[in-house]
This record gives sequence, C-alpha cells and structure tokens, in this order.
Amino acid sequence: MENKITIAIDGYSSTGKSTVAKQLAAALGYVYVDTGAMYRAVTLYLMRKMLVSETNFDKEAILRQLPFINISFVFNKELGYGEVHLNGENVEKEIRRLEVSQQVSKVAAISDVRKMLVKIQKKIGENKAVVMDGRDIGTVVFPQADLKLFMTASTEKRAQRRYDELKARGDVIAYEEVLENVKERDYLDTTRADSPLIKAEDAVEIDNSEMTLDNQFQKVLKLAKDKIEG
Repeated sequence: MENKITIAIDGYSSTGKSTVAKQLAAALGYVYVDTGAMYRAVTLYLMRKMLVSETNFDKEAILRQLPFINISFVFNKELGYGEVHLNGENVEKEIRRLEVSQQVSKVAAISDVRKMLVKIQKKIGENKAVVMDGRDIGTVVFPQADLKLFMTASTEKRAQRRYDELKARGDVIAYEEVLENVKERDYLDTTRADSPLIKAEDAVEIDNSEMTLDNQFQKVLKLAKDKIEG
C-alpha cells in the first residue's frame, strides 16, 4: 500500500501557495485545504456584521460571533478541489476581494479565531493524504508533517502577481495599493504574537521569484514523491 503523507506549505502572501498546493493534491490524489480561505471567510462574515473595517475593529463583539461561524469545504468536481463555504454559502469568489485582503491579517491575529480554525484543520488532516497551505501549518497545525515547504518571492513580484490577478477579475485597482497591502500583510503576519509566519527549521524553502508555475510544480512534486517513496 502506498505511503500516505501530510504536506504542509507555508509562506508569504501571493507566493502561489494555493496554486501549487492544488496542483500537488490533484497529482497525488490528496485532499487540498486552503487555510487562508478559512481566515478570509471568517473575515468576510465579520465585515458583513460591520465589526471589521478600516475604521472599526470590535474585538469583544468579534469573539461573541465566533460560535455562529461555520466553515466547510465542498468539493467541486469541475475544479478538482474543495471551495470554501461560510454557513452553507459558497464564498470562494467574494473572499478574494482586496477589501477582505486588507482586513484578514488583523482577524487572523486573534488567538480565539486561530484556535477555532486550527482545531478544524487538525481534524481534516487526521488521516494524512492531505496538502494544506497557510502561514503556520508546518509550525503549529502539523509540526510533525512529513514534508514542509516554505514559499517566498520578492515583494514586488508578489504584488505584481496579485495585481494581475485582480485586474483579470475586473477589479479597478492601482498597483501601488496592492504593493502596500502586500507589505502590510507581511508585517502583520510575521509580527503577530500568536503563531507568526516563520519558516520551520526542517522546511524546504522555495524562492519562486524567477520560476515558472511548471518549474515550481515539478520541483515540489519530486520532493513529495521522494518523501512518499521513503
């Protein structure tokens, strides 16, 4: 019987973690979990409740809302991976808006939010055969993961990718605004008190600043297969 492993992919925003994680999960026949989408879904819920915005961040009210938030993944056969659902609603597209990106790091810094979602993430990964990406998968969620990857790229490259993605979706946005958002998220992700973004000691670092998507995929696929084959 083929050896099943747990694969943790961490890294900075807009490094293509989700893209390569989806590719890897599909190639191996593994479950794919986008933990960033979970934090985005919580953020969207709180924004809808008017508890999180540029001018408002009501932590006490946020904590009272957590029991009413249900996050799940529903497999989309056409896409080949699970889309995130918030209380039964498919919010996969809405959570990718820049407005959500601008607030998600603040929400993700709340310990009670992290505890709630990490509990769900650990449950999903109990049976291995999972590819999970986020900020603290290899350090907090699955510190014993069989394969840990840490994705990085230059700030400018990441901002350009995010900008191109938003433009392709029809969003009217300036590159400078996206660049500032990337820098701010880097700062918040790496300096928060609870589970900051750091590279696990045993993680393989991949700087994809100058890599094509295919080059990157072939590299991580080889790493995964080598680990599976022992």
